[in-house]
Amino acid sequence: MKKVLALLSSVTMSIALIGCGNKNTSAGISGTATGTAKGNGGVVSVTVTLKDGKIIDVKAEGNDETPGIGDKAIETLPAKIVEGNTLNVDTVATATVTSNAILEAAKDALVKLGANPEDYQLSADNGVVADINENADIVIVGAGGAGMVAAIEASDAGKSVVVLESQPMSGGNSNRATGGMNATGTEQQQENKFGEAKGVEKTLSKAKEFTDNKTIQELASVVESQWNQYQKNPKGYFDSIELFELDTMVGGKGKNNPELVKVLSENSGKDVKWLKTIGIDLPSVGQFGGASVKRIHRPVDENGKTKAVGAYMIPELTKNLEKRNVKVIYEATAEKILTDKKTGNVAGVEAKGSKGNIVTVNAPTVILATGGFGANHEMVEKYRPDLKGFCSTNASGALGQGIAIAQALGAGVIDMDQIQIHPTVHLDDNNGAHLITEGLRGDGAILVNQSGKRFTDEVGTRDAVSAAEIAQPGSYAWLIVDQAMVDQSAVIAKYIKSGYTKEGKSIDELAKSLEIDAKTLTETLNAWNKCVEAKNDPEFGRTAFAEPLSKAPYYAIKVTPGVHHTMGGLMITKEAEVLGEDGKTVIPGLFACGEVTGGVHGANRLGGNAVADFVVFGRIAADSAVNFLNK
Repeated sequence: MKKVLALLSSVTMSIALIGCGNKNTSAGISGTATGTAKGNGGVVSVTVTLKDGKIIDVKAEGNDETPGIGDKAIETLPAKIVEGNTLNVDTVATATVTSNAILEAAKDALVKLGANPEDYQLSADNGVVADINENADIVIVGAGGAGMVAAIEASDAGKSVVVLESQPMSGGNSNRATGGMNATGTEQQQENKFGEAKGVEKTLSKAKEFTDNKTIQELASVVESQWNQYQKNPKGYFDSIELFELDTMVGGKGKNNPELVKVLSENSGKDVKWLKTIGIDLPSVGQFGGASVKRIHRPVDENGKTKAVGAYMIPELTKNLEKRNVKVIYEATAEKILTDKKTGNVAGVEAKGSKGNIVTVNAPTVILATGGFGANHEMVEKYRPDLKGFCSTNASGALGQGIAIAQALGAGVIDMDQIQIHPTVHLDDNNGAHLITEGLRGDGAILVNQSGKRFTDEVGTRDAVSAAEIAQPGSYAWLIVDQAMVDQSAVIAKYIKSGYTKEGKSIDELAKSLEIDAKTLTETLNAWNKCVEAKNDPEFGRTAFAEPLSKAPYYAIKVTPGVHHTMGGLMITKEAEVLGEDGKTVIPGLFACGEVTGGVHGANRLGGNAVADFVVFGRIAADSAVNFLNK
């Protein structure tokens, strides 16, 4: 009897709870109101319209949210809220802060209307989502920079293309690229006329350390001859394909695949020109760590200030896909490369949709452009236990799925333990990691420790700068810029607006804000400015100089190393064909490009080479797939 009563009581309570859940205390309310909440870059506002208690319209605004990331949440969440008449919607994984701000602002708007936000917390019933089955000439896995470049190239060659993207938006890690694209022999380099290159002799000196590396020694010999010839009549700008190769090989500790490095260097200039034909212009040329000369090509805003390359390129690449009517299926995570049961040839890709449905794309060629595995902490720790606990600058989709599904097909991998940490990552109050562009150091910024002293060549290779930073008390540093740099960079202005910086109207005031001895910081800045004037850094050997840091106010960003790029991945040929475990046999119909591959960057990637990598090999992968189909 007690069991029966307990059961009846439980059922009665369940019915009561169901009744309470379905009762909408906001029924009958109509009107429009706007709510606000703090987003990632500033205030997000959401305007909600109710009719008889039902959400019929939602508009979100957030002009200061990160282009290509936060604005995707602003673009997609309102429709989901209206569709389900609920605030219980999935956030955009790569834009969590902005997504949560939209939901909080919507709640604020509902409260202003006199409605109860709790009435709009039920899950939307979207029913069963049907499986998807598509046919194409080429299926591309990943809608980051590499995948979209490949899709554009293949589409222009007349092939039908379907792109699968695991996230609800395009871009991946490329969205977060803040620097630019390394390239040599461009019109932009000649137009900027930087004159004598100061870092060449330093690179030639470093090359001598690699006595057992035949490629490096041969490249150094060619570059030395070119440099000596240039010095006899130093007009125009000095750079060459061989110097680009040498910088990349020396920066990669000689572990790079020389054949891939050569392809990267030889194609870089013409691919900057190609980008311009599809509406992507990179007119500003600067210097990044590990480069002997100014080689990184960057976009500028309407005021001529340099801006983040990823936030600029990704929307433009996306527009190009839309213009060509390339089908992109979002929130579809590739789980298997399909093969023909009779021939064993590549036959497409099977993916899982966000609602559990199966997405199948049948295609005789597959291009993997899924990125690396920098956001997969377990995978990072597997190959590099010493990186356990490090923050990551990677997009949430960088989980290494492309590597896994290719290995299941017998693909080989290389350099999986070569994982790069970036020296300038800012952690916000919520422990969110924000990449601070290397371009600031190339444009004149310095790094100081908590004692207010410089401790390294700020434009050295990322591994060297990171190691020097880790050796400092607390394993962090302060990146120092002045108002003159702010005036030239829209990127710094965004950092200031986002609250990443501390400011001082004078050096003393900045020192106080940073809890650094003012006398020491003043001495450091004065010494640095003398280095700039003399174009010589006797203490740390820096060779990249811009303007002195002398215009108040001064700004500082607290930075620490974070996992940034995985140099290891699938083995490929110079035609972007995926190789088997033996490193020799090509897997017919399977191609790869971008960070999912290994061999290009060796033990350390130079800033600006990732964009060059995804553009150059994205086009090559597409061309190779097209040639495979045309045989």
